[in-house]
Amino acid sequence: MRVLVIEDEPMMGRVLTRGLKAERWTVELVKDGEEGLERAAKGEYDVIILDWNLPKLDGVSVLRQLRRRKIHTPILMLTARAGVSDRVYGLQVGADDYLVKPFAFRELLARIQGLLRRPSGFVGKLTVADLELDRGSRTVTRAGTRIMLTPLEYGVLEYLMLNAGRPVTRDMLIEHAWNVDFEGDSHAVDTYINRLREKVDRSFGKQLIRTAIRVGFVLTDQTDEEEITSGQSGPASQVEEKEPEQ
Repeated sequence: MRVLVIEDEPMMGRVLTRGLKAERWTVELVKDGEEGLERAAKGEYDVIILDWNLPKLDGVSVLRQLRRRKIHTPILMLTARAGVSDRVYGLQVGADDYLVKPFAFRELLARIQGLLRRPSGFVGKLTVADLELDRGSRTVTRAGTRIMLTPLEYGVLEYLMLNAGRPVTRDMLIEHAWNVDFEGDSHAVDTYINRLREKVDRSFGKQLIRTAIRVGFVLTDQTDEEEITSGQSGPASQVEEKEPEQ
């Protein structure tokens, strides 16, 4: 899961980033409203944590512009303003929830989980053929059989399913499943692709995870021989013993 944190207070930014990464979520931190709006407008995040008081562009203005652009990503606003009128105002302009500083980190996590359970732009279940990934419970099944995955395997599969039918590069997978500052060999992703093939494909009748020639990988239930090849990824044998840093 990808979280965008728009927060200018250095200590708060560090606390949020460290805590959310500990939950195995990919976190991006920006420190002003203008950059936050630019990134959030891409619509590539599952949740946005938005501070009210920001330099360059305040949080309410960011919120208004995102909703005006039809960006429906769940947004949790953070602020030191505890008045009822402030909370009501924040919700009226488009926030999905509101948390007053200081707060317990456990409450923040609970609020985020609550947002993800709402029927919004967040897709709770991803399905390709008989493969299903439940993003709320973080469970994966195929043909009704539960598949146990590590957090990194889950992150790779989630991104493939979010882009089902579209080839994705190794760098794209790293950005989603690992921290954005990962500096390892991008071909180390092949190790996790091969593990997923063992768990998700090998025991079932149809292969879904395929190698996209000269691009990376694609998860699809359709076969186009001109675009994809279903064999093991070539460089994997060279990096089988090399694990990306978690």
